[in-house]
Amino acid sequence: MINEFRRARRRKAADTILVVDAMTERVVGRIGNLSETGMLLMAGAPLADDALYQFRFSLPSDDGSESTVEVGAHLLWVDQASAPGQAWAGFRFIGLTEHQAGPLRAWIDAPGSRYE
Repeated sequence: MINEFRRARRRKAADTILVVDAMTERVVGRIGNLSETGMLLMAGAPLADDALYQFRFSLPSDDGSESTVEVGAHLLWVDQASAPGQAWAGFRFIGLTEHQAGPLRAWIDAPGSRYE
């Protein structure tokens, strides 16, 4: 068995969390998992290799409210998914402020979270 050690805990998205390109206002995919430092995205739109993006998404909370997060992200890798027209993509967040990190941390650490 392979043990994988990551610097930041990740939470798998049990529900659909859509990710919007803040520059074009188009949905680019949905979150697979999320950490304070990056995310796994199931992309349904074409992505440019090694590109920088500005993404926006809303994280649900147990009380029914949502926290909107807007982050800069660097595309690290893309791997074609088994579904036609979709790909898995790994992003690293860049220039994340404490104000932006707060909602991410709260969502990742919420009771009942499933860590990867």
